[in-house]
Amino acid sequence: MLEIDVLVVRNFLIALAIGALVGIEREKHKSTEHPNSFGGVRTYILLAQMGAVSSWLSLHLQSPWIFMLALAAATIAVMSAYVLENRQTNSLGLTSQISAVTVCLLGGAVMYGYAEIAVVMAIVTSAVLTFKQPLHGFVDKLGMDDLVAAVKLAIATFIVLPLLPNHTIDPWQILNPYKLWLLVILISGLSLLGYIAVRALGQARGHAIAGLAGGLVSSTAVSLSFARLSRLVADRGDTATTPAPSLAAQQQETSALAAGILLAWLMMCLRLLVMVGLLALPLFEQLWPMLSAMAVVSGAGALWCYQKGSVTVGGAVDAVKVTNPFSLLAAAQFGLLFLLVLSIVRLTELYLPMEGLYLVAAIAGTTDVDAITLSMTELAKQDDKLAIAAAAIVIATLSNTLVKALMVAVLGSGMLRRQIAIAATAIFMAGSLSLLLVS
Repeated sequence: MLEIDVLVVRNFLIALAIGALVGIEREKHKSTEHPNSFGGVRTYILLAQMGAVSSWLSLHLQSPWIFMLALAAATIAVMSAYVLENRQTNSLGLTSQISAVTVCLLGGAVMYGYAEIAVVMAIVTSAVLTFKQPLHGFVDKLGMDDLVAAVKLAIATFIVLPLLPNHTIDPWQILNPYKLWLLVILISGLSLLGYIAVRALGQARGHAIAGLAGGLVSSTAVSLSFARLSRLVADRGDTATTPAPSLAAQQQETSALAAGILLAWLMMCLRLLVMVGLLALPLFEQLWPMLSAMAVVSGAGALWCYQKGSVTVGGAVDAVKVTNPFSLLAAAQFGLLFLLVLSIVRLTELYLPMEGLYLVAAIAGTTDVDAITLSMTELAKQDDKLAIAAAAIVIATLSNTLVKALMVAVLGSGMLRRQIAIAATAIFMAGSLSLLLVS
């Protein structure tokens, strides 16, 4: 009696599904954009099955050449079809042909025991093919500086980082080059993502989206830029050719700017929580109620301002002026700043009462909240210091919020100053109260 191997049958079905998934997308592409392009759903299903059958025979007969010959035959057939099709038109790309060979490989990978990875890669392949227009639009909005920044980040991560020693090299057990550079990469990576988001979103999204995306890069930059914009709004027009906007219009635009600022502050709190969660989970459990309280108040204030503001104001994204988030100079400056803060924290821990860290946190928060936060993740490795580390981060965040509110008060219009003052007071009270309750 013939015995059926359930696992083999399952793998063949998975291979069939992979071919169908990619093939359906190619079939739709063929029918709507390029009628003469290579393959449809049946072709891709057969290629996936070809890869699965050949790999199964290779395993069963213990001859890997069977799969390799099948893959070579599939590649030759696909490329031959491309050459023949391209004689009729010179506009055909290689996307369909490459995806066809990929499907054959994924079918083989399923039979070799990598079904989970093959399914994930099939989904990724289908997504890349499906989102052709958004991906092309995204790339068009990126500049050479963005690509250079990404390459620098890759070099710093995969070339420089492995070369650094992963141990302290000073008598006070402060400086670990590997950990220091890893944290620099973490901050720079988050900044790069935010920077690219700002470039990709465009102007039409308005001040709210600009605040959210810009907050990943620098909430301070957003606060300064939007404060300046509010002053321009207040001083706009009132000439012979350009009448001044109405008071209602000024209030709407100013409220939209206030919403953007508060959303940037919200993103700052969320960014800190993500960093702490990745580096020190016990500290995250201690910290999240306090930062969440500040984030909730920031979000509520942003929603209130957003409802009052205009949602059709343009030019918001371009107004947030941010520099290349991964310049070597910026990375070195942040590394030195972090090292300075870490040294002060360590020396305070050794020679001063632990409560002295609160003063350090307040001072450090006036310029940069990330450095003190990362320093506290190191301190939080001592269980008895968790509460102190969490309180220090909150104090630094409150100090940073206060400084940004003062910047808006000095540089912004009167309308923006009043809205931000109310919101900043509420945020400060929420942070202070949660600090007292949790601590």
